[in-house]
Parts: sequence; structure tokens; C-alpha cells
Amino acid sequence: MDLRKLRIPLVLIIVLTSVLIGTQIQRFYGPGSSSGARDKFEEILFYTRENYVKDIDDDKLIEAAISGMLEELDPHTVYIPASKMVHVEEEFRGDFDGIGVEFQIINDTITVVTPITGGPSEALGIQSGDKIIKVDGKSAIGFDNDKVRNQLRGKKGTKVKVTIFRPSNGKISDYEITRDKIPLNSVDVSVMLDDKTGYISISRFAEKTSSELRNALDKLTKEGMKQLVLDLRNNPGGYLNQAFEVADFFIDDNKKIVYTKGRKPEFDEEFFASKSYPYEKIPLVVLVNSGSASASEIVAGAIQDWDRGLVIGETSFGKGLVQRQYILDDGSAFRLTIAEYFTPSGRLIQRNYTNKKAYYQEHANDTISEGDNLNHDAEKFNGRKEYKTAAGRTVYGGGGITPDYIIRQEKLTNYTASLLRENAFSEYVINYYTAHKEISAQYKTLAEFNRNFRFNDAQVNDFVSFAASKGVEMNNTEFAKDKEYIAFRLKAHLARNIWKNDGWYTVLTPIDVQVRKAMESLLKAKEIAGL
Repeated sequence: MDLRKLRIPLVLIIVLTSVLIGTQIQRFYGPGSSSGARDKFEEILFYTRENYVKDIDDDKLIEAAISGMLEELDPHTVYIPASKMVHVEEEFRGDFDGIGVEFQIINDTITVVTPITGGPSEALGIQSGDKIIKVDGKSAIGFDNDKVRNQLRGKKGTKVKVTIFRPSNGKISDYEITRDKIPLNSVDVSVMLDDKTGYISISRFAEKTSSELRNALDKLTKEGMKQLVLDLRNNPGGYLNQAFEVADFFIDDNKKIVYTKGRKPEFDEEFFASKSYPYEKIPLVVLVNSGSASASEIVAGAIQDWDRGLVIGETSFGKGLVQRQYILDDGSAFRLTIAEYFTPSGRLIQRNYTNKKAYYQEHANDTISEGDNLNHDAEKFNGRKEYKTAAGRTVYGGGGITPDYIIRQEKLTNYTASLLRENAFSEYVINYYTAHKEISAQYKTLAEFNRNFRFNDAQVNDFVSFAASKGVEMNNTEFAKDKEYIAFRLKAHLARNIWKNDGWYTVLTPIDVQVRKAMESLLKAKEIAGL
């Protein structure tokens, strides 16, 4: 069972805006470009603006032209409109200014899933399950996600008034919240799976990922960590420098971690391990799947090439292209592919993108058999180029990172997929926790809760009835197949409401087949690494 949502990375390309078309076209083409092509574009735009049957929006037309142009390039060279740049920058910067709540729109009402730890909402006592019904005195019923963000986010130090209905006591209260910096952590969780095994999940490679990881590793070391499962599943990547800094925690000496090659020599770079850490000598397993891309593949590829540990899961996405971001005058941007990256053995991870429509669909995972793949026999007859790891094992380039042990997640039934699609788990648990706040006092620690709490059959059946009221039609056969997972998922949502991500992962990792295989394989990882 997968613990995180798949996120496809945003990658972007070039902008032409404003009514000064000639100026923008000149800037776009640059020195030495074809004046004929530039003149043709200006001529077509002129006739269209002057004679089209309806009024046109120059900016929209030009952006559409840009999109058409970019179809001739790779899938990761993409234009980002100014309206989306704020969110892109926040995600990779690792923070935003706001009130600090995770929310969902439930029945047209903003519902607090959880206040963010250390944020201003938590400090004021805003709780999971609270419903925001007004913002600055005006009704917030019917807001969509974008409008919620626009209303509740703002510069640090500014204030916003929210009116909250608390279902647990039926009271309506007003809060004046002073906005603050809210962290967007890229290390989702760091917990101990047993008395010696640490588990760290990284969701993306943002500006502060390596420092967050160092803190997580230090924390787990104090808790007794002697070996580690590093989860990079569904991690779409991010900053190249963060990838090699993360790999440097585990790779010793001055070993090469990754290198890049472009058409222009100035884009050729090499990155080596440069610092010494105690984590270079602990058994290590890295988890990947088809949502692991780019920077995630740099880390997994370096670990695999140096035989530093084992890679387990499903074949990674296969993105081996490096982008550089260019910010334009109107606040829009594009990320232009400037180079390819290669693992230490020389593997290009980028897979074929000739058919762009199929590029983001499932790929090699469906054709490779599960099981032991230490010698990578699973890829032997696929036509990809062979490379050797430090210990002489064969690995292959041109199609992502194929694991040393291929383990697929169990497929959920259509019934359970419908429960997830309709957000039934989250909504039910928010209501349940609102009515059972005493659980927080009853279970003093997460460990105690995990040992002793379980949704019983009557409660699971109540959930099924709730889901039916949302239009999820009951299927007895499929329900019976997934009943245990459904009960665990409900428990994980409840644990998250109380203990946030620590609660979520602590409940779900024991039933995750890839995590279980990782724990079973740590002894082999130690042997492979020669520790």
C-alpha cells in the first residue's frame, strides 16, 4: 500500500507577453536568430488581431503559441504562468506566509484537517474538525481551494479574522490570527520502525531538504537507529544540489555522485561526496516507485552504483534531464532543459519520450517480474545499455532505476478506490474525532494508541454506511478483500489528527509490503555494502 500521493513535477518554458510584441519577440529569439521567422510570427499575430471574427486576448494567444512551440522539445521544458509561480516558489523554497492549517472543503465548508505544528492557528487553539464559516466577516461557504488560499494566506505580520464553528460543542467563535511563516517540510516523517531501524520519508528535494534530513538522522540516532529505510517513493525530485547533498550523507570518501553533460560545456558539472558522516556506515535500503523521479533517481542511482545499499520497490520514473529556471519580467518563468545527468557508472536515467502522450503513463513496471533482481536479470533482454556497479553487478541505463528487489504494491479494489476518490476516509474520521475527543486523553502516547486502538467491526460498518450516503455503492466481495486495509486506513487518519505525520506513518508502515521487504533486506544491504 502506497503512503503518499503521486505528484508529477512542474517543469517549464518561455514567455512572450505585453502589447509590445516586437520587443518581446526580439528578446525571445535573441542575437543571431532568424528575422524571417520573427517577421512571420508578427505578421500572423497582426492579421489575427486585426481581422479575427471576435476580439482576442494577445497574451492568451501568445501563450498558446508558446505551448505549441514547446511540443517540439522534451516533456520537462515547460512554461509557467505568473499566476502559478507563487505556489511553485513556495513549494521549493519550503515555506509560505499564512495561518497554518491543513484543510479540506467538505460539503462546501472549509474544514480544518489539522493545524500545522508551530503555526499561529495551533497557538490559538484551533483544532482538527473546526469549520471556518467566515473570513473577515464575510461568508466562506462555497469557497474552492484557490479562494481559501487567497483569503487565508498573506504577508507575515498581517492579520485575518476567521469565524469558526466547532461541532464538538456547537459553539461559534471569532479568532484574529496574525499570519506567520509556515514551514513546508520536505522530510515528511522520521520514526523508528523497531528498536534499531529508522524510517525517513522525503517528499521532494527543496531548498532545506539536506538540513531537514540531517536533523532527522540525528534525532533517530539518539533514539537508537542502527540501520535505515529511506523512502523516496512518489518523490518527483527538485534541486540537483540537494540530491547530491542527500547522497553525501551515505556515500564516503570522494566518490562521484552524479555528473551532467549538455550541448554547451558550461553546463557540464561533476558532483562528489565531500563530507564525512556517521551514516556512511549504517545498512541502508532506498524505496522507489514509478513516482520517484529526477533528484530521487540521482540518490537511488548513486547508492546502487556504489553498492552502498539496496534499492527496493518498483522501477522509477526515468527523468534524467536537468532544467534551469529563467524568471521573466512579468513574473512568469520557464525551465529549460540544458543538460542530461548520469549516475556514477555512466547511466543515463532518462527514458524515451518520443511518444509524449504515453510518457506520463505506466511504463516498465507492468512487464518486469517481481522478486530478487540483485544481478538485474529482469532487464537483461530489454535492449538497454549495460553498466557495472562498484562490485561488478550489472545495471542498466535509459529507463529509470530498476530495483534490486522488485516488489509491487497490492492493488486495491474498485470499491476502496471509490472510497479514496470520494474522500470518505478523511471526512468520516474528522466527524468521528470531533465526537470522540477523549481519545487524545485516553492514549497518552502514539505507541500506546498503535498497540491498543482499532476500529471494530461495528465502526467499520458505520463507515461503510457513511460512504454509501456519499454515493459509494457497497460491494461485499471487494469490501471483504480490503477490510483490513480499510480499518488500518481509518486508524491512520485518526492517528494523523492527533500525532500528525508520525501517527500516519506509524500506523501504515507495518502493512506496507515494500517497507516490510526493506526491513527483511537490511542484512543483505549490509553485506552488499561490505559493512
